[in-house]
Amino acid sequence: MVVMLEQGSPQAFEKQMEEYGYVIDFLPYGKSDDPRRQPVLQLIGDKFFTLLEAYPKPGVAFTVGERVYVGRGERDKVASIRGRIMATELTSAARSNLREVTTRIILSREAEFVNFFNRCGPINIRVHQLELIPGIGKKIMSSIIDERDKKPFESFEDIEKRIHVNRLVDFLAQRIEEELQGSKYYLFVRPARYR
Repeated sequence: MVVMLEQGSPQAFEKQMEEYGYVIDFLPYGKSDDPRRQPVLQLIGDKFFTLLEAYPKPGVAFTVGERVYVGRGERDKVASIRGRIMATELTSAARSNLREVTTRIILSREAEFVNFFNRCGPINIRVHQLELIPGIGKKIMSSIIDERDKKPFESFEDIEKRIHVNRLVDFLAQRIEEELQGSKYYLFVRPARYR
């Protein structure tokens, strides 16, 4: 689940695809700059946080935050995947919905993210993976490492209680948004170069 990548490192992402995505915007009349005015969806993948644009099947409606199948094979609501998009290509509505939907994905995959806190390590002699998460500095990082050495964390609530920190999920969502904009290091998002 969690992959720490330094920009430029080779990984076999190209064969792995998102199976499901969450709707962050639905434009039933298409984009204003598209002369075809074909309905379009903007989605975020629930595995690699890949930003996608897709064409819906005719007559199908969507709600923001809805989880839809985008993998290979027969899709029930999505006709085709237009392709991967960059964060700069998101509509203003998609940008405003991104944090809420990202938070929902994090909460649905709590065990994997808690496992990240139990296993993460240094990137190099100066930077630890934990320090890349907004709101976590050297002091909190040290507390996390000390506590996980005593007993592995079991949930977000367990981490927050033992470390005396709030808003951990918000910190993770903020880090994911930063990675979607482009980053030197990737903890949770598949880098844009691996399309």
